[in-house]
Amino acid sequence: MRTAALPPRAQAHREPPPLGAGPAAGGGGGSAMAGPSLRPHVHWAQRHRELYLRVELSDVRNPDITITDNVLHFRAQGHGAKGDNIYEFQIEFLEPVEPKPVCRVTQRQLNITVQKKESNWWERLTKQEKRPLFLAPDFDRWLDESDAEMELREKEEEKISKMKIESRVPKDPFKHLKKGYLIMYNLVQFLGFSWIFVNMTVRLFILGKDSFYDTFHTISDMMYFCQTLALMEVVNSLIGLVRSPLIPAIIQVFGRNFILFVVLGSLEEMQSKAVVFFVFYFWSIIELFRYPYYMLSCIGIEWKPLTWLRYTTWIPLYPLGGLAEAVCLIQSIPIFSETGKFSLGLPNPLNVTIQFSFLLQLYLIALFLGIFVNFRYLYKQRKQHLGPKKRKMK
Repeated sequence: MRTAALPPRAQAHREPPPLGAGPAAGGGGGSAMAGPSLRPHVHWAQRHRELYLRVELSDVRNPDITITDNVLHFRAQGHGAKGDNIYEFQIEFLEPVEPKPVCRVTQRQLNITVQKKESNWWERLTKQEKRPLFLAPDFDRWLDESDAEMELREKEEEKISKMKIESRVPKDPFKHLKKGYLIMYNLVQFLGFSWIFVNMTVRLFILGKDSFYDTFHTISDMMYFCQTLALMEVVNSLIGLVRSPLIPAIIQVFGRNFILFVVLGSLEEMQSKAVVFFVFYFWSIIELFRYPYYMLSCIGIEWKPLTWLRYTTWIPLYPLGGLAEAVCLIQSIPIFSETGKFSLGLPNPLNVTIQFSFLLQLYLIALFLGIFVNFRYLYKQRKQHLGPKKRKMK
């Protein structure tokens, strides 16, 4: 009785058993329907400390990769040379390796990195001398032993040079002291402006519009304290303690203090104006988000909702605050003209007097220029922190 030969296609799909597996690798009396396992193409390369395996499978799903008894076991479903199937293989390494491989799956392939237990160069990958049919060198990453030693030497030299450069940079002995000072400064300012905001809000709900007219008498002491302390922001920027540019800090701090101390503090007639409420209220709301943001930045913490508020709330509040300051100036000009306060009379034949009200009119123009400069600066900051990330062109 003649035995029928297998067709050529069936012979092409039949592959040798896994590495290290004997005749019983299929599980003894397996079902006649179960065919031989499919193996993907695997490319390998090495360095003194690592092994690199590149498995030619695309759209990999459910990869199972383990190392037990120095044998790597691989099983995954993906699209390989035999179509979309389950592929598996085993590799018994020549020398001991770490039992925790690192796997990275991409759309076209699967990369496995295995750490050697000892840093040396292997003459081959597998314990068996004959190379398995599915295994081939990865010429994209292949290096000879001398080239690998040179690469390793270059990395070590780069690491040593980097350590030397870092050691040359003098360490700031006052680093922690500066950080503590900035944290305390921002915390105190936050508490001060929080007190102003809460006090004004409670009074607004209780007294309604009547709270507009005595805002200065109830809030001015705390506002004097906070705005005087704010002069340190100019000093901090001037000595390089913070990276904020100097010009925007000067515009904001001295602009507010001019309104507070010169316009409001020197004219009792202005202290009972309703515009004082809006000036103080807009100032305090802006600082409720600015100082906590800077305080957390000092300790390396970024809270995304706070970052968004810091670089978003100024968009309506900053122009409104500038408008309230402009109204305050406009209302004070007639009072300064009538009283002649701060006007400068020059001793000359024409008896010319420089009216302070005229200087206020010039300052009113400068106010809007300052608002534009700070608005532009804050817009750049917002774009830097919240703007969309640039996409790479294909």
